[in-house]
Amino acid sequence: QVQLVESGGGLVQAGGSLRLSCAASGRTFSSYAMGWFRQAPGKEREIVAAISWSGGSTYYADSVKGRFTISRDNAKNTVYLQMNSLKPEDTAIYYCAADRTYSLRTKGAEYDYWGQGTQVTVSS
Repeated sequence: QVQLVESGGGLVQAGGSLRLSCAASGRTFSSYAMGWFRQAPGKEREIVAAISWSGGSTYYADSVKGRFTISRDNAKNTVYLQMNSLKPEDTAIYYCAADRTYSLRTKGAEYDYWGQGTQVTVSS
């Protein structure tokens, strides 16, 4: 079992940037694939980005390609989501998720562990 805690959310203006962090517990962090999901009001949860255990493979939703970057620092047991050029439609609760696999995971149902989420609000 692993515990995940997100941080870094907040209120920003359109065009601004935020960096979300997901701190994970345990000594086997490097063996987990990680993902970021979000859920906006009135919408279903959607994948934002995912990264393999080694960091060598990544996935991005079309809506965030070129603007968001997922990365991980296994020595710090932390996964990051750098969000640039933020848009009002990026407003959502962002969740960090983990799954013990060497592969990428892009579906929420595939993840075993979830954080509580952090609110990101982008004003126009």
